[in-house]
Amino acid sequence: MDKLFEKLHAVLYCISVTSMTLMLGLIFFQVVTRYFFGHTFEWSEELARFLFVWVVFLGSALIMGESGHLAVQILPGKLKGTSAGVALEIFINLCSYAFTLLLLIQGSKMTSVMTFQMAPGLGISMSAVYVIIPISASLMLLYLFKDSVRIFKQIKESRS
Repeated sequence: MDKLFEKLHAVLYCISVTSMTLMLGLIFFQVVTRYFFGHTFEWSEELARFLFVWVVFLGSALIMGESGHLAVQILPGKLKGTSAGVALEIFINLCSYAFTLLLLIQGSKMTSVMTFQMAPGLGISMSAVYVIIPISASLMLLYLFKDSVRIFKQIKESRS
């Protein structure tokens, strides 16, 4: 199972880096064409913005996979190794599930609603942009499940 998560991490990392590089290249292209030719292509600004959205959501899933999600570590650090620390870790995990499920449900609704709206510069359906929300939420749920397994293994080992 760890090999699967390593491969998933590698693929997400590759997609994120490629998207970020393409986004930066597009922005550089825009600046050059605006400065030297006094003209920019509408599609390039729009594509850079859409790539930014994708990079943010894929990056969020990557961070969740590295257990680097947003958390204040003072209290969990002080309670580490205690039963209160384990209870707090479970509570944080449950809150993360609630947020991620909300993101999945609402992101799916937003994706289906945006099917009929077209991006003016690229002429693609806006659902192609918003689909990253449920994809990212699904990946986050997968990583949360992995974290839950780790927590319960830790509880089982401490009882032995």
